[in-house]
Amino acid sequence: MTTVKYSLEDFTHDTEALLESQPGNQQIFDKGSACLQRLINNPDSIPKDFRAPLGTGPRPNHASRMLYQGESGLQVTAVVWGAGDHVGPHDHRTWGMIGILENAITETRYRRVDDHDVDGYAKLEKDRTATFKPGEITLLIPVEDEIHQMDNHTDRPTVEIHVYGNDLRGMERNSFNLETGKITKFRTTKWDNC
Repeated sequence: MTTVKYSLEDFTHDTEALLESQPGNQQIFDKGSACLQRLINNPDSIPKDFRAPLGTGPRPNHASRMLYQGESGLQVTAVVWGAGDHVGPHDHRTWGMIGILENAITETRYRRVDDHDVDGYAKLEKDRTATFKPGEITLLIPVEDEIHQMDNHTDRPTVEIHVYGNDLRGMERNSFNLETGKITKFRTTKWDNC
């Protein structure tokens, strides 16, 4: 008996079909995360080369590779966090789903508790911390619940599949300094493979 596996192509087809119906965030998360769950339960759906750190450059233990970019804005990437990798609090400005393919990642969520009236400043309060393992998914809800910090506290790489509603390249986003409250604007300019 042949087992049919869920492929990256199946996932992008199903997710694009979902987005064509112009669903709200809840429908995207309900149906989209079910599709993402199927994808991450089949690690071989992502090429082995895309599940490995770069091995060179300024962050040799890290990698961010484009898997799919749709005309609808749907973006799917493979992200590898090397042992000890850390990225501080930042936002996304679009809905997102992150599925853990290999190892584990610790995510700390923050919420803004200031009144947004001082440009370039935000006061964040820690909301929760969770460690996600293979087969688990974490969701990013624009404005409401999207500021997070990521840490790989393990001694080996963690592989994630990131799914976003818009192309992050060129989108102005924010990183947050927990000590000073300073907001720094930044833009993702490229992926490691394009």
